[in-house]
Amino acid sequence: MRAEKFWILSKEYSLISIGDFATAVGVVSFLMPYNIAAGGASGLAIVLHGLVNLPVGIWMYIINGALIALSLLIVGVDFSFKTIYSTFLLSFLVDFLNRFVHFPVYTGGDLMLATIFGDIVTAFGMALAFSQNGSTGGTDIIAKFMNRFFSFPLGQGVLVADVSIGILAGFRFGLNIGMYSILAIVLNGLAIDFLMRGMEMSKQVMIISEKNNEIADYIIKRLERGVTYIPSIGGYTGTNQRMIITIVRRRELSSLLHTIRKIDPKAFIVVGEVEKAYGEGFGDIKKF
Repeated sequence: MRAEKFWILSKEYSLISIGDFATAVGVVSFLMPYNIAAGGASGLAIVLHGLVNLPVGIWMYIINGALIALSLLIVGVDFSFKTIYSTFLLSFLVDFLNRFVHFPVYTGGDLMLATIFGDIVTAFGMALAFSQNGSTGGTDIIAKFMNRFFSFPLGQGVLVADVSIGILAGFRFGLNIGMYSILAIVLNGLAIDFLMRGMEMSKQVMIISEKNNEIADYIIKRLERGVTYIPSIGGYTGTNQRMIITIVRRRELSSLLHTIRKIDPKAFIVVGEVEKAYGEGFGDIKKF
């Protein structure tokens, strides 16, 4: 049991680390060179870097450290270790790639390309971290302050905080950069939502077949998914039968359909989208 828990935690922290690294690459390679402040601690750090010439990574340490300390003292937010780990790992990676590795940056000069590709890379990284219940801190913490003292909804609080950072970028770096920053914030939010849905999307499959036992055996033993039998009556034939219902990952659907076709070409199958699934083999309901 301990070995299994260790493996799960190792996997979660590895994916959070990969996500933070991808986010740092997006910030350092595409957003920072053009002062595109796409919200979050990194966006605010870019603006502050333009005012006081401290490295962006150092500013991220200061911002996140101050926000977490204030939250613990004033609001009493109970931060998970994953949040603290992910937040400060991202700060470290941005600082490390920028100052010590001198990671390659996009030098084409096209602000639109920098915005789009910066958003794609950072959104992938953030979605990967979020999928493991990690967080990059920053405006998430500001939103908690707004919710605590002004009863502001958390989602709207994050948006207001991020857009405010984009506006500050406009004042510091000019209207053009400010507009690109706000565009980056909007695109980033859309991209994260899209990627999160793709990562978590499952399929509900309902199967009516004369060879239910063989199909269920494949689902249970090969796909390692659960199966539920639902009693049903054929409307046309009036015969009693059992319908299989199961939930599988999207990547498993093709294999399942291919196998059903081999077992029973006459099987009737209905496939539906499942936005989230919790339980054995899927999401942990405790993280909801």
